[in-house]
Amino acid sequence: MKNKPSIFNDPSNNSSLPKHVAIIMDGNGRWAIERGLPRFAGHRAGVQSVREVVEACIELGIPILTLYAFSQENWKRPKEEISVLMELLDFFLGQEIKNLMKQGVRFCTLGRIEALPEGVQKKLAQSVEQTSKNEKLIFNLALNYGSRTEILDAVNQILHDVKENPSKFNGAFELDEAYFSKHLYTRDLPDPDLLIRTSGEIRLSNFLLWQLSYAEIYITKKYWPDFHKDDFVEAIRDYQKRERRFGDVGASA
Repeated sequence: MKNKPSIFNDPSNNSSLPKHVAIIMDGNGRWAIERGLPRFAGHRAGVQSVREVVEACIELGIPILTLYAFSQENWKRPKEEISVLMELLDFFLGQEIKNLMKQGVRFCTLGRIEALPEGVQKKLAQSVEQTSKNEKLIFNLALNYGSRTEILDAVNQILHDVKENPSKFNGAFELDEAYFSKHLYTRDLPDPDLLIRTSGEIRLSNFLLWQLSYAEIYITKKYWPDFHKDDFVEAIRDYQKRERRFGDVGASA
């Protein structure tokens, strides 16, 4: 995308760009099956879409991207498919880390990473550390992630803090949204402005349930391996046309 679409050329449009885009990458398996291929072939094909979306965010100046890569429920899938997914993740980290460094991308993870294979955990930690000072894009990969678990983890952490530091709370602790948000996996990030879901499914699939409260939602019927840079741009175009009211009546009312 050397020439940005005209909608992005006007600096006055910068304020209407989302600061945080979250994507549910869905349809890899169906993409493969419709082509007579094993399901894991769809996951391999989807890696290119990840590259293109990362590049698009950098080119458009979108500072935060969060991809839903592997949910806690995905452990129910066939062992062969899970094994291939872990191998792909290992391969991606090994091959892409140099590109992420060149592009100024800070790589982060969301989820219970400690349940992933030891080798994958090690590479994830290395990638997070190696890119920690990059500032052009924060690229979050949600792995072994479940939003209900994230919320429970936050509650348990708060309960632990209150129990271990009673004097800090003076016996009269009242929980508010800001304090609770600081205990989520996304504690240092603004909530997503836009959620994109591929494959035409219309559900959240236990993804960022707290954080997506006021996100705009964009659904495309394209499977993830068919979702390319131009498709991402189209989602941003659609987002820019919307009026975000956050419960208010809005300017057009």
